[in-house]
This record gives sequence, C-alpha cells and structure tokens, in this order.
Amino acid sequence: MPGPRALLVLLAAAAFLASRAVADPPASERSALLAFLTATPHERRLGWNASTPACTWVGVTCDNANTTVVELRLPGVGLVGAIPPATLGRLTNLRVLSLRSNRILGPVPDDLLRLPGLKSLFLQQNRLSGAIPQGIEGLAGLERLVLSDNNLSGPIPFALNNLTALRVLRLDGNGLSGPIPSISIPGLGVFNVSDNNLNGSIPKSLSGFPADSFAGNQRLCGAPLPPCPFFPPTPAPGMSPGGGGPVPGSSGKKRKLSGAAIAGIVVGAVVAGLLLLLAIVLCAASRRRRRSGAREGPKAATAAASASAAAGAGAARGQPPAAGGDGGGGGMTSSSKEDLGGGASGSAAAVAAAAAGGAAGEQSRLVFVGKGAAGYSFDLEDLLRASAEVLGKGSVGTSYKAVLEEGTTVVVKRLKDVAVARREFDAHMDALGKVEHRNVLPVRAYYFSKDEKLLVYDYLPNGSLSAMLHGSRGSGRTPMDWEARMRSALCAARGLAHLHTAHNLVHGNVKASNVLLRPDADAAALSDFSLHPLFAPSSTRAGGYRAPEVVDTRRLSFKSDVYSLGVLLLELLTGKSPAQASLEGDGTLDLPRWVQSVVREEWTAEVFDVELVRLGASAEEEMVALLQVAMACVATVPDARPDAPDVVRMIEEIGGGHGARTTTEESEGVRGTSEEERSRSGGTPPTAPTP
Repeated sequence: MPGPRALLVLLAAAAFLASRAVADPPASERSALLAFLTATPHERRLGWNASTPACTWVGVTCDNANTTVVELRLPGVGLVGAIPPATLGRLTNLRVLSLRSNRILGPVPDDLLRLPGLKSLFLQQNRLSGAIPQGIEGLAGLERLVLSDNNLSGPIPFALNNLTALRVLRLDGNGLSGPIPSISIPGLGVFNVSDNNLNGSIPKSLSGFPADSFAGNQRLCGAPLPPCPFFPPTPAPGMSPGGGGPVPGSSGKKRKLSGAAIAGIVVGAVVAGLLLLLAIVLCAASRRRRRSGAREGPKAATAAASASAAAGAGAARGQPPAAGGDGGGGGMTSSSKEDLGGGASGSAAAVAAAAAGGAAGEQSRLVFVGKGAAGYSFDLEDLLRASAEVLGKGSVGTSYKAVLEEGTTVVVKRLKDVAVARREFDAHMDALGKVEHRNVLPVRAYYFSKDEKLLVYDYLPNGSLSAMLHGSRGSGRTPMDWEARMRSALCAARGLAHLHTAHNLVHGNVKASNVLLRPDADAAALSDFSLHPLFAPSSTRAGGYRAPEVVDTRRLSFKSDVYSLGVLLLELLTGKSPAQASLEGDGTLDLPRWVQSVVREEWTAEVFDVELVRLGASAEEEMVALLQVAMACVATVPDARPDAPDVVRMIEEIGGGHGARTTTEESEGVRGTSEEERSRSGGTPPTAPTP
C-alpha cells in the first residue's frame, strides 16, 4: 500500500499524462500533415492515423503543451515526387523540417517559404531542380539551410545575405553556376559550395573558409584557391597571353605524353627540318636573282619603277599592295613588329600579319586616352599577367579588379556584344577620354580586337552607392545617413550635368551601382557613361531606371537620363532598389509608380526608408523637398522633366551645406555657360559624339 506522498505523485503523473493525451495540435495542422502524406507516395509505412493524437505520429514533434507542431523529421522514408502545395506551408509554427535522403522532385516549393518561424531546413540528397528561389530571404530566422546533393541550377541568389541568423549554408553537389555573391553573414560558421559549376573569384567575405568548401568548381579562383589571372580568351594575332600564370582549375600534376603525342612531335620536327631546308634553298635562289639583276643594270631599274607605279595606282584605287617580295613590307612598322613579337629578326606570325595588311600590330596595343592616363605606365602584357578579382557583372560586361605586378590597381571591364567597327570604337573612346570631372569616372585606356574589347578605369576602393545603400541590410551594419545620401545625390547630379553641358554626352545608364564612392564625400563619380552607342539596340539595359519612352537604347536623350536620375533619388529616399520594387505585388509596380501611389493616399511618411527613421533623421523638410525634385524628374512626359543643371541647383538649394563647390570652373561646367549649351540640354543629342 503506497503512502500518501507516493499516492500524490502518482496522481500528478496521471493528470499530466491525461492532459497530454487530451491536448492536440489544431485541426488545420492535423489535416495539413494528412494531406501531405496522402498526396506524396512513400515506401515506408508511417502509421499516421486520424484517430490517434498527431503528436504521437512518427517524425512529428509538438511543443511542450502539445498545442502545435514544431518539428517534422522524415529522413529516408521513401518520399517520392513533388511536395504538394498548401500542405506543409500550413504548419505555421514549424521550427525544423527534415526531408533528407528521399526522392523529392521539382523546384524548392513555395509552400516552404511561407514558414516564418523555420530555423532549420534539411533537404539534402533529393532530386530537387530549378533555381534557389529569391523568396528564400523571407525565412529571416533560418539558421541552417542544407540543399546539398540535388539537381539545383542557376545562380546563388544575393538574397541569402538577408538570412542574417544563418549559421550553416550547404549548397554542394548541385549544378549551380555563375559567380558567388558576396555573402557576409557574421555568424556563418559552415559554408560549402563544392562540386558545382561556379566561376569567377571568391569574395573576400568568404575567403576564410577552407579550400574544400569550393573544390570541384573548375572556373573558380581566388583565396583560398589559387589566385585569378586575367586572361582574355582569345589574344590578338601574334600575341601570347604572357605571364604564364596558372589557368583556374588546371591540374598541377605532370602528365605523361601518349604515344600519339610523341609521334606528332617527331613528325612536326621532320616537317620543320624540311621547311628550314626549303628556306635555305629559296635564300640561295634569291641571291642568284639579285646578282643577275645587278648585272642587268638599267633593265632592273626600269622594272622596279614600273612596279612602284603599279603599286601607287593600286593604292589610289584602295587596293592593298601585294604581299611578299623584298620591298613589300605590307605596312609593317618597327613598332608593330615589336608588338607582334617579331623583333629585329621577325617571325612567322609577324610576317603573316604584315601580309594581311599590318593592322594586327595596332590591335595588339593598349590605347591610353585622356590626360589622366599619363600616370599609368603598363602595357597589355602587364595587364594579362595581373591577378584579377570579379567585381560584378553588369548589362554591358563583366568588371574585374586587376592588380598589376608593379602594384598598380585598375578596373578592367570586358565588354560583351559590341556592335561597332574598330574605327567607330576608336573615335568614341577618344571622345570619352576627354571627359575630366571630379564627379565622373573617365576611361583611361582601351583594347580592341576581333574577339576582345576591354576598357580600363581607375580603381575606387570604397565601392558603389548600391552596395553602401543596400548591402547586408539588417546584419548590424551602419546605415547610410541622410547627409551621406544628399551628398551622393548632389554628386550624381553634378556629374550628369557636366556630361550634358560640357560634352553633349548622354550617360545612358544612370543607376546606383554606377555611382562609385571616393574617400572625399563630395567626389562620388558616375561610371560606365555613354557606352550605349557601342551596342546593338536592346530593351533590357538599365532595368528599372529606364525612362518609359525609351524603346531603342541607342536613342537615349538628356531627358531619359534625368528620369534615371530621378529614380536614383527615389532609391536614396525609400531605401528600395528599382529591381526589388518591381517584384512586389503582381510584378508590374516600378519604384516611381509605387511612390506615386503612396503619396496619392497622403501617406508620404511611409515612403521614406525605415533606416532613416530609425536613425532619427531630423531633416524631414529636406526629405520631402528632395522627394518633390525626384517626382519632377520621373514625370511621364519628357518635356515636363527639368534639365540636369536645374536638378543640381534644386538639390543645392535644399541641402545648403551638404556639398559646396571647390572651384568656379566646376560651377560653370555644371550650370552651363551659354545659351547654346542650355538649348542642347533640352534636346536629343546624336547617338554617337563627334570627337
């Protein structure tokens, strides 16, 4: 017979068990689990039964009070097919989901992206396909994301940066491609993207992880892997990709030559010997002809004069001189011989290029433009030997940070889809090289060949306005304050006004990623200006910054530039990028329309960036005034938009001391000094400037 105390303990335990037996998750969660299991074929019998409490089902874990499902673990139970919609997404309090080692097909389901409290998601060793969805950023509290050993493809989304609580990220064993985004999450302790198809340089923020985290990506380079060399894929004729740096992904092991390779070498040596013998015979025959010609005297002189006259007549008709002969140099100069690697003795490549017209030497040169290029003293081979780091891919090409052996750092932009000929390209670069202004980043040099077009710029280590404004939001970074935003707005407007008034150039691609920051806060610079005439017409360039009237990107105007500047001002005010804004709602809302809709409802305060509000920005009047300027710039009718110099004046009047000019010359360059410039600023300039 138990004592009274023991009896009380037994009664309490019984009451506790009874309460747990009675408590059960809501009917909606039970039905969601049953719907998931019913619609998903599975090989193992799980024994889920509607007549038993859901918290007792295999793989289901509830909270302490048995009132909601917090974990669902079904590893290796033979699940086959896609996760059915409107099932697991209804488990609103789910913290852990593990469906690893099954045969789940299809894309990462949107259903799972509707679980705001999810902490751990384990989907490795399945057959998931498609891209990692951008909506993954909605799982803000996610700490462990494991998608290894699936069939995922496409790029790694930059949106992963918004998962600021992430501790484990494993994406290895998929088919992901493109560069690795600059993921900078302070608490990230495990990171693995090995065995994919990634390329480019590893971001510095991830270089501290071991090399095994990046192995199996043949075109990936940079610490902790070997450094990235900068090699254009197809050098100009006669050029070697000097430097001999390692090609990313190449093996350092010595390989034995096959029998076929040895035979090929032997045959090549025999052929080379025969050619050498033939050359000696030809030289001897040439000497005999010269001796006989010397004996003929007047006849030879007459023949030479006739040949010279014929060559002159051919040149007058636009025909190239005949190749070959002792006197026919084919236009080759001493400098072009050096560029082709022929030197004093010449080479087969140099002779072939000379016979083709002698233009290859020019194509092999790095051409410097503008006064600012005087400080540089490197050539193309120095550039080819430089180690490179991918800075980003834009609408016109990929930008690299190139560190030369001498220590100089420049930015090299590899242009894609250039549609103009060499002469037009040269003339345009010469015009762009004449631009000198503290708020514009000019081209310093360029390279043109059939297969490669490169531009060289100064390197500004402070990064872009876009990275400063949007990078790693919510991860404890210092937000961009109001004064810094006003200075950036003023710098962008001044740089644009200078292009319009002083050089009659349309920028064509004004956006936050093309506003580069300098240590001097008043000297942020517009980059990538006036490149649109080099490309075929496109409707995709400039993205959410493009004016509504722009259909042909080769027919941009000053007014379309002002529209883009207005979108940039709205971006500074709202903290939203046009790309993000266009994805909201039904996918048709762009940033200007969104702002207009909010202001129309008299909720103007809702427009401004929450980071500014959190900083306690006291310049509300200035913010509202800049909003009015921005709305004028994004007017639908082009003629209703102000000119760029007027935008500068309005911003200066708002900001007061946010950025004073330093010289009278700069002031005149921004405002324009003549009626001719003022009238030009309202019209449409030619599609390509006349140098």
